[in-house]
Amino acid sequence: MAEKYWNPQIETAPLHEMKALQSYRLSAKIREVYEKVPHYRKKMDEAGVKPEDIRSVEDLHLLPFTSKQDLRDTYPYGMFARPVEEVVRIHASSGTTGKQTVVGYTDHDIGIWSECTARALTAAGGDKNDFVHVSYGYGLFTGGFGLHCGAELIKATVIPVSVGNTKRQIQIMKDFGSTILCCTPSYALYLGETLEEMGISTDEIHLKAGIFGAEPWTEGMRRTIEKKLGIRAFDIYGLSEVIGPGVAFECSEQTGMHINEDHFIPEIIDPDTGEVLPEGEQGELVFTAITKEALPLMRYRTKDIAVLSRKKCSCGRTLIKLSKPQGRSDDMLIIRGVNVFPSQVESVLLDLGLTAPHYVLIVDRVDNKDRLEIKVEMSGEMFSDAVRHIEETEAVIQRAVESTLGISAKVTLVEPKSLERAEGKSKRVIDNRVYD
Repeated sequence: MAEKYWNPQIETAPLHEMKALQSYRLSAKIREVYEKVPHYRKKMDEAGVKPEDIRSVEDLHLLPFTSKQDLRDTYPYGMFARPVEEVVRIHASSGTTGKQTVVGYTDHDIGIWSECTARALTAAGGDKNDFVHVSYGYGLFTGGFGLHCGAELIKATVIPVSVGNTKRQIQIMKDFGSTILCCTPSYALYLGETLEEMGISTDEIHLKAGIFGAEPWTEGMRRTIEKKLGIRAFDIYGLSEVIGPGVAFECSEQTGMHINEDHFIPEIIDPDTGEVLPEGEQGELVFTAITKEALPLMRYRTKDIAVLSRKKCSCGRTLIKLSKPQGRSDDMLIIRGVNVFPSQVESVLLDLGLTAPHYVLIVDRVDNKDRLEIKVEMSGEMFSDAVRHIEETEAVIQRAVESTLGISAKVTLVEPKSLERAEGKSKRVIDNRVYD
């Protein structure tokens, strides 16, 4: 089947045309935020940068970074570049680690967001004939509304189920004919498990594709979801502060996500020094929003660890590609001096295929030494095995984890369904360390 595009002129634009468009929009946006946002003007003045210094994307590195702390320091509306009367919607982060970060949208911004998620849905094979089942949360979280608006733009039929009541969700899939599922990957996995428990075959539902994001997930997780739901699983990336889901999306090649560069300029930096790294090197992802009106963030540090690549894609899109983020720099655990991401453990478990793909990392400090325990759910079949076989499986996982992470960990197999299930973002880490 031929690749489908929502906006072929942009999605397949030559690099020189994209750079010219970005440079024009960037220079205009910098002039605007300097004039309208006192916080930006102060930061630029302190850095010795004037709007006239930013003439093209090549000058982007001259600008100071923006962080989540800037949004908290100016809470709630201090970073807005438009008066509140022009803001038609407010979203916000959960605020679990501090004040909520507040995001405003003008009518124009909602249009940009819809355009971005329309591209994502089209790349996953969606069109006006589809029934888009949105199981992201609706509310201040951006997930549900982002895919909802994109589905309406492509004239698909939206089923705004939101999260929760999993068995009812599956009944709705059967009865309403859902063809594209949108939710977190961990919830997609849970839906697949519940489908099996209910004795419902994938032939009894009509799903063909899923668009999953809001948390890191591995290729092993993709394979498991695709098998359990009988679909193709596509990645989508976004942050509430930047716009929400749709900043980047996966195509049929499924080897990374195309960034909507006409709206968001990406950079990869060294998270410690702030130095811009060349294409292909891993580092912290930074975005500059060049078309947003209400909250046009400049060089926003996402804390996501990823890689950018302009390697030619078989789908025909020329938009730069973003690797699956390995994790977040603030989610990264440092255990006995070693950097550990939960996704590394997930990859080991799924590659081995000996257990259910549900786990939690528990970090403690005992006698001034870090100790890592990984609790992993057994499959239903394994639960009836002899104790010796369970211990042997724990040892196999322990050796594989140590080989991957470079540190030792205690592996404990626990009963099926004993670890908490998440209908939104899954919680993979419990850090109990107390520092004197």
